[in-house]
Order: sequence, then C-alpha cells, then structure tokens
Amino acid sequence: MTLAPDDSATTPPCTVAAVWVHPIKSCGGIAVGSSLLIETGLEFDRAWMVVDAQGTMLTQRGLPRLALVQPTLRSSDMVLRAPGMLALHIRLDTVEKPTRAQVWDDIVKAYDMGDLAAQWFSDFLGVQARLVRFDPEEKRLSDAQWAGDIAAENAFADGFPVLVTNTASLDDLNARLALRGAAPVTMARFRPNIVLTGLLAYDEDHLHEITIATAEGPVVLRLVKPCGRCSIPDVDPASAETGYSVGDTLASYRADARVGGALTFGMNAIVVAGFERLLGVGQRVTVDWRLA
Repeated sequence: MTLAPDDSATTPPCTVAAVWVHPIKSCGGIAVGSSLLIETGLEFDRAWMVVDAQGTMLTQRGLPRLALVQPTLRSSDMVLRAPGMLALHIRLDTVEKPTRAQVWDDIVKAYDMGDLAAQWFSDFLGVQARLVRFDPEEKRLSDAQWAGDIAAENAFADGFPVLVTNTASLDDLNARLALRGAAPVTMARFRPNIVLTGLLAYDEDHLHEITIATAEGPVVLRLVKPCGRCSIPDVDPASAETGYSVGDTLASYRADARVGGALTFGMNAIVVAGFERLLGVGQRVTVDWRLA
C-alpha cells in the first residue's frame, strides 16, 4: 500500500469533474459527458492534425488562430466552424489518399483529408495547410523511459495517450494570477482529457495510478510524466490572443526537476487496464500515491 504525501492512509474522495476530447491537434476541445477509451486514449482525441505543405504539424505555438477552429462531433461527421468561415463537414468514416505526417520527431502513416479541407484551413490560417488523419494501423508509442514496459499507443498527442489535470490546481493558479493583477483562466487552456476534483492542489504530481469506476468495470491510468508547458496556455481559446501571464506565473513556482526544470501543469498518463470502457463525468476515482 502506498501512502499519501501527508503519510496518511486515508485518500480523499475524488471524482471525474470533466472529460475533454480534442479531435484536431491544437484546435478547440470539446467537453463531453463521456468518451470511449481506446488504445490511443479517448476516442477521436488528436485523431486529426493540421500540417504544412511538407506534412509537418502546425500548432498554436506558431499559429494561435488554430484555437478558434471549433469542432463538433456528430454520429457520422465532424463539423468545423471558425470565424468568417462556412462550416466544414468531415465524415468520420471517410479518408482520402495515404500520406505521411510529422508530429515532433515521429514520421507516421496518415491519410490526407482532401483538397476541400486543405483549402479551408489554408484560407483561415493564411498559410498553406492540409488536414490529415492518423492511420490506425500505425503504432506510435510513448517514450519507454516514462512508460516502462507498457506499450502506450498515441495518435497525434504530443507523447502520451491521456492528460490528467486537477480542479484544485487550477484554482491555486488563478489565485496566484489574481495576486499579480491578471485575469483568471479556464482549464481549456491546458487541453486535458480527464479533470479530477476532490484532490488538493497539485496532488496529481504525487499520484502513481488512478482507478476510475465505470459501468463496464475499472479503468486504470498510470500517471507517468509531469506535463511540461509551452506557450499554448497563454493563448486565449476564445479569442486566440496571446499573453504571458500564465507562463510567468507558472515560472514562479512550477519548475519541475523531474523534467529538466520545465514548467509543469497536469500529468501525462498511460492506460494500464480498461480499454473499450466509457469514461464519464461523475465517476468515482480511487487514487494510489507514488512512493517517495
């Protein structure tokens, strides 16, 4: 049995506060009531990606306007909306020609989504762009340094299938922002998949595994690596305006030696058990603390 940071064997009540799916890497997210857990994380999460003419990923780091592309998932298609643009419908069961795409250092098999989608993104972003979908036959694995002996698959996520955050940590960050005279931010800035409530601020840093009780049985996630943060949390998801308040505030207290001093918020997780089960808001979570 592992112990909580205060050496108490009593774990706090914890539940799933929110479930988020981000169908297109670096575009808007969708808060959902529940989502199916598959080999690469939540179903449809980071299944698509915007790339340049050479097939290399485009993100909010260089193109903040991507934040304004808002997807809606329906039974047979995904509808994309953005300011000044007609809605674009992407069928969920259709792809175009095979291609390759680069996400960070990985070059993976993908499918191009066609000229109409390419023109839509190019017009909105003002650069040549195309939309690609991850090839489900591709096996893109998390770094074994963190995942250990579990072959954790990813689609176009940065490096891990699930990102876990904590409402109390956001509350603490917003209190610190207020002391600096800065506006509060929402969890959407941090682009999580599973948001926990019932923990103390930054308790997620000290968790080894969480077990989520679903109707089909338990889902076990192992929290393996602190999530180092770039400039994206300083992009307002409602306006795409950029700033510095979030990064500057995190810099005052969130440098993490485990990841070379990177500023962290949230924990990257891999799936230990529970594929093909629905993760949903309100589900009970049992936590297992990491040994010091």
